[in-house]
Amino acid sequence: MVERMTLIMDAFDTRTTRLSLEDVARRTHLPRSTAHRILDQLVRLRWLEHTASGYGLGRRALGLGGGDGAHGQIREAAAPRLHQLQIRTGLVVHLAVLDGAEVQYLDKVGGRFAASVPSRVGGRAPTHSTALGKAMLAWLEPEEVEARVEGTISRLTQRTIATMDTLHQELHRIRQRRGLAFEHGECFPGIACVAAAIRGPEGPVAAISLVGDPQAPLEKVAPLVVDAARQVSLELFPAPRTQGRAHRTATVPEQTWSPQTMDRLLATGRHGDWL
Repeated sequence: MVERMTLIMDAFDTRTTRLSLEDVARRTHLPRSTAHRILDQLVRLRWLEHTASGYGLGRRALGLGGGDGAHGQIREAAAPRLHQLQIRTGLVVHLAVLDGAEVQYLDKVGGRFAASVPSRVGGRAPTHSTALGKAMLAWLEPEEVEARVEGTISRLTQRTIATMDTLHQELHRIRQRRGLAFEHGECFPGIACVAAAIRGPEGPVAAISLVGDPQAPLEKVAPLVVDAARQVSLELFPAPRTQGRAHRTATVPEQTWSPQTMDRLLATGRHGDWL
């Protein structure tokens, strides 16, 4: 059994490799039924994960439980951008990843508002209640969103999304805004956030958010968050994307704002209607 499990794990030659059951059986020369049984065991033990795009390395295989591995690479790539965002805006900056129905905070870069933001590195929050979580969920297929979140939705505040239908509607609006997610008192009262996902070839790998009080001009600084997430994506995944990949993720427009558009958006008033 150990030998067969090793054969299967070795089939995932990079941390972003996605394989179907047929791919695994072909690479390992194992019977399809045997491969399926072992894959199910590895998914239950979190060595692998299974999504609409196939099987991939899970938290244990990537060393996520210890805070290193892929998480360390994400933190290293994002760190300069997080500090630039904090200096430019004066707001608190978060970096987080998806972990099932929760987001896990990898980094928090604070300003004078940091002490009043009840988050911490290593802490967690429900995906449906945070801009970070919604920004990443928007990149997933609806079936995967439901597999992650259904049965876990509950109200944290009066403004928290409370049903799957409402969540799907919100994710649709995020896609229409080119991936921008907002949060206004949904996780903690008196806290507002704007977030954008860091994307890999198979979907979201993390997200960046700016956090302030309800009066913070988040609409004005939103393009900065989008640009920071895009730059970190390019740092982590520099190879150009190829056409005809076998994975499926939710459709979100690829284009982002030009420098000219970003300057115009940043020059608008706090109550501008650019969204």
